[in-house]
Amino acid sequence: MSDADIRGLIEAGELVIDPLSPDTVRENGVDLRFSKRFCVMRGGGVLDTRGSGEPRSFYDCVEAEDYVIPPGARVLAVTEEWVELPPYLVGLVNLRSSFARLGLYVPPTVVDAGFKGRLVIELVGSTVPVRVYSGQRFLHLILLTTTSEVRKTYQGRYQGQRDVQLPILPIE
Repeated sequence: MSDADIRGLIEAGELVIDPLSPDTVRENGVDLRFSKRFCVMRGGGVLDTRGSGEPRSFYDCVEAEDYVIPPGARVLAVTEEWVELPPYLVGLVNLRSSFARLGLYVPPTVVDAGFKGRLVIELVGSTVPVRVYSGQRFLHLILLTTTSEVRKTYQGRYQGQRDVQLPILPIE
C-alpha cells in the first residue's frame, strides 16, 4: 500500500496505529517505535514446546529508556504503537535498514488480518553490543491488501497484547 492509501485508511478509522507520529507513515509502510520493555532470552534448561513449562524462567525482562542488545542475544521488544488491522489487510514487518546495517536481525514476521495489539518482535543481536532507545523507529510495517476479506480474522493467543508476551505453551 502507498502512503496515501495508508493515511486514507487511518483517517477513515479502518486502520488504527496509536500513537501515530508525523514521521511514522512512509512511502509504502509505517515505521513503529521501541517501547521501554525488553526481554532477553537466557540459556539453561529445556523449553518443551508441548509442555506446560514456565517460559518466564528463560527470560530476563527490564523496563528502560535505553537497552543494550548483547552480541548474538535473542531479545523480545514490544512496539510503542497499538495496531489494529481490518479483515482485508495483512502486515509484514522488517527491521529498518539502518538497524540491519548494524548487524541486527528480525526473523520474518506476519501480522494477520484482524490483529489488534502491540507487536512483539524478536531481535537477534549483532556481533557487537548495540544500544537502542525507547521511542526510536526500528521496525517497518508493510501493509498488503488481500483479494477479499478473510473469513476468519486473527483470534490467536496474542490478540490484544499490550506488553512483551512471552511464548504461551504448549504450542499446538
